[in-house]
Amino acid sequence: MDIGVFIPINNNGWIISATSPQYMPSFELNKAVVQKAEGYGFDFALSMIKLHGFGGKTEYWDHGLESFTLMAGIAAVTTRIKLFASVAVLTIPPAIVARMTSTIDSIAPGRFGVNIVSGWHSKEYSQMGLWPGDQHFAKRYDYSTEYVTIMRQLWETGLSDFKGDYFQMDGCVLSPRPKDRVKVVAAGQSDRGMAFAAEFCDFNFCLGEGVNEPTKAASVPARVLEAGKKTGRDIGAYMLYMIIADETDEAAWAKWKLYVEGADKEALAYLHGKAAEDTTAADTSMAAAVLRSPTPVNWNMGTLVGSYANVARMMDEIATMPGVKGIMLTFDDFLEGLDTFGKRIQPLMDCRRDRLPLAAE
Repeated sequence: MDIGVFIPINNNGWIISATSPQYMPSFELNKAVVQKAEGYGFDFALSMIKLHGFGGKTEYWDHGLESFTLMAGIAAVTTRIKLFASVAVLTIPPAIVARMTSTIDSIAPGRFGVNIVSGWHSKEYSQMGLWPGDQHFAKRYDYSTEYVTIMRQLWETGLSDFKGDYFQMDGCVLSPRPKDRVKVVAAGQSDRGMAFAAEFCDFNFCLGEGVNEPTKAASVPARVLEAGKKTGRDIGAYMLYMIIADETDEAAWAKWKLYVEGADKEALAYLHGKAAEDTTAADTSMAAAVLRSPTPVNWNMGTLVGSYANVARMMDEIATMPGVKGIMLTFDDFLEGLDTFGKRIQPLMDCRRDRLPLAAE
């Protein structure tokens, strides 16, 4: 079972609350997070890309770094862990991202991959004059299909003459090329998003659901499996969960209740409004998942709250869901959370017995 960390590239991580840990993003913070994760034997780290925040009194996600630049720096100060940077496909041409990828691959050979962000938050793009209109909601995976096809051609052959609805390549070249196959991931939860991932990606990142209901989202990785069967590919699901842990269940629940009580209602209202703009969103989409929860202080992602032993038990339950190949984690406090996970939770997990580092510091 792979374990990864969804690093805090924007302020305050993944809790939209005034009473959760408040912090700004920086290279030093994210370097420390990834180096800790590597030391505890984590398999991968993923940085998102978010170009416009949600405001509110916490200025939620109003402050953020750029994903590829950040991961290039982290590539130079790590040795083993796999790294994924995210590209908002409406902002950078695929040939440039292919070249950026080849460059980072030369820093960290065989360790770098790309996360495809097809775009749902229109303000991120309209602020730069890049939003193609609301028709993009229904067409975004068609756009991403052409995008990934061009990158694959350049990575694998060094040449693309692709002609499509969105891109027209004319003897486009790339050299040097990555020495190994570049892994591509995506986070589509709708049937169309999963079909895209099943055909063009290596893993599909999916939201867990509920608080202390580790297998509530079992239907999600099962759908990933079914999508893979249709393309004849074994892509697997990486499930996203937040960990709120402490010595006792009572102490962990006290943290969680404090965070919920401090919910930034203004930022949450903005999030709900933007999620509702996609009138084509399926019930299985991320936008629909956000809207299902009245106060998604952590994006309605699956949340594990409890003592170290109970969190370890719930992690093992997640690992039993058919289709799950990995779990990507977020924490309320990333540095403290990684230490408690590495020292107190992971050693108790049956699904990680074969992945424990010989000596984690």
